[in-house]
Formats: sequence, C-alpha cells, structure tokens
Amino acid sequence: MKIILADDHALIRSGVAGVLSIGGFPLAASVSDGESALEAIAEHDPDIAILDVRMPGLDGVEVLRRLRLEGSRPAVILLTADLLDEHLVEALRLNVDGIVLKDGAEDRLIDCIRSVASGGTFIDQELVKRALRINHFTPKDPLSPLAARERELAILIGQGLRNREVAEKMGLKEGTVKVYLNSIYAKLGISNRTALALLVMSKT
Repeated sequence: MKIILADDHALIRSGVAGVLSIGGFPLAASVSDGESALEAIAEHDPDIAILDVRMPGLDGVEVLRRLRLEGSRPAVILLTADLLDEHLVEALRLNVDGIVLKDGAEDRLIDCIRSVASGGTFIDQELVKRALRINHFTPKDPLSPLAARERELAILIGQGLRNREVAEKMGLKEGTVKVYLNSIYAKLGISNRTALALLVMSKT
C-alpha cells in the first residue's frame, strides 16, 4: 500500500511518519503543501493521501476537491488540529474517507488507515456529532424507507463495521453486502457510507 502525507509542519510530518512506520505503513512521499501533494499523488499514484487541512497555498479540503473533480483514485484522510464548520461540511460533501484530529491521533490514525484501506470510512465521533448539528439529518426516522434486513445492515455500517464484518454478522457474502448498500443509498438519496453513518447516528 502506498501512502503520501502533506503537512506544512516538519515535526508533524516526522511524527506521523514514525507512527505509520510502526504500524507497517511506510510513506511513499512526504510534502509540505497542497500543490506538492497533488504533484506527489500524480507521481506515486498512492492508495491513500493524508492531508493537513491548513497548509499554505492549497489547503487539504481544496486538494480533496480537486482530486474528486479529477476522479483521482486515492482515498483521502484529513488530519487536522481543528476544523471549521464549513470545511467539515465541504469535506463530507466531497465524500472524504477519513477525518482524524491530531490531538491523540496516534492510535486512531492507524485505525483510520486500516478502515479506509478495507473500503470503510473513519470520522472522529466528535466531528460526526458536530456534522449532525450543522446538517439536518433529523427526520423522525431517517431509515424508514428501508426493509428490515436493509435497516439491520445500515445500523451495522453506522457502527463502523466494514463490509467483511457486516457479511460475517449477517451471514451474507461480501458482494451481497455491496448490493444491499447500493439499494440503501438509492432509497435514502445518499451516495456514501459517511452519509449513511450520519443518518444512523441521527436516530440514536
């Protein structure tokens, strides 16, 4: 697996590189700004790009936006000390794969990478709660359009389980879980796991 990191603080880059190395995820490239991040992504074709939100020139959310517009492949994890409401909303709208707060991020970053690498999403719970307050994921029962089996699967996804884990719990094949998810997305008018997790959490 190839990972690139973009953060304008050398100490942070060094610390993250150390954490990733211990976790078995060496970096393919480490850069200090958004423009360099785009260049490194074009050069290395990474599986995951870890981006600081606040960088000179292009910030992490803008890099995410450009990658999505280009249809570029890497999953994107935002690593941030704090996140403005507008950045949080925009990142979720752009289907960010993970958001991890820098404070105490050592263990959560590795968990995030593992989740994202297996096709899941990973958003710090503090940020999920904020997103629920900012957005209007508050219908009486947001999962009401779903059949019982779909609802069960949606709740498991909302708990952060990966497709493989959902398949094991429900006695399904992993491919069947993907079929269910596509049906759920269509019924709820959403397009990704992050939005589904927000809907599930809004009813708890």
